[in-house]
Amino acid sequence: MPGRLPTKADFPSSVDLSITPAPSSQQPTNILILLHGLGDTNASFTRLGQQLNLPETACIAVQAPAPLPFDLGGFHWGDDMIFDQNTGEMDMDTGFKTSTRLVLDKVVREALVGKCGYKPREIVIFGFGQGGMVGLQVAVELEDEELGGVVSIGGRLPTSVSLKTKKSRTPVLICRAARASAVTDSAVSKLKDAFEFVEIKDWKKNGDGMPSNREEMLPIMQFFARRLRSTKGVPAGSIELN
Repeated sequence: MPGRLPTKADFPSSVDLSITPAPSSQQPTNILILLHGLGDTNASFTRLGQQLNLPETACIAVQAPAPLPFDLGGFHWGDDMIFDQNTGEMDMDTGFKTSTRLVLDKVVREALVGKCGYKPREIVIFGFGQGGMVGLQVAVELEDEELGGVVSIGGRLPTSVSLKTKKSRTPVLICRAARASAVTDSAVSKLKDAFEFVEIKDWKKNGDGMPSNREEMLPIMQFFARRLRSTKGVPAGSIELN
């Protein structure tokens, strides 16, 4: 039996999220969890889910649990807030214990798997920056279970994550800027130690940002085509990996 469309009542009231049904009232065979970047809210990723309009896929845009200080208006995923003394910018990698428990336990395990009837393999995570880091940590901590996949834009595996003896079977797509990316070559090496299947796409830009053209979006859509399940058969030209 496929999972059912989640409702707000399936999640704790403490979790701020939006739910976008699959297009054309289709049965949602898949769930795409969207995790925004540092200083943002889930509103922009709610719009992203609507724009993606992926077949047989409901989108859940989760808001980070911690508000930024000084009434800045956005939210962050970190356990702490550390500012760089030289640049004044926030450190992205400050531990994600609280956020990982929120996404892994409250959203994935309790609501989507426990209440709505989805298998982890039918759940894909897309995250930007800090959101991508949370998604990668969730996949590692699932241990013996495999998610449909994680797409991380400019987000590496958090330094606080300890590698397991067995690599995660969740496939991972990392998109990073060719210059000044937070995903360094040593970060890629750690990802390959943590995951069996890691695909790296270098974008011709300076500094990590969301995809801004068709060329940058193409590998993401190809990843979705391979990993999202369909009850209507696999679209022509795509390959489904079990």
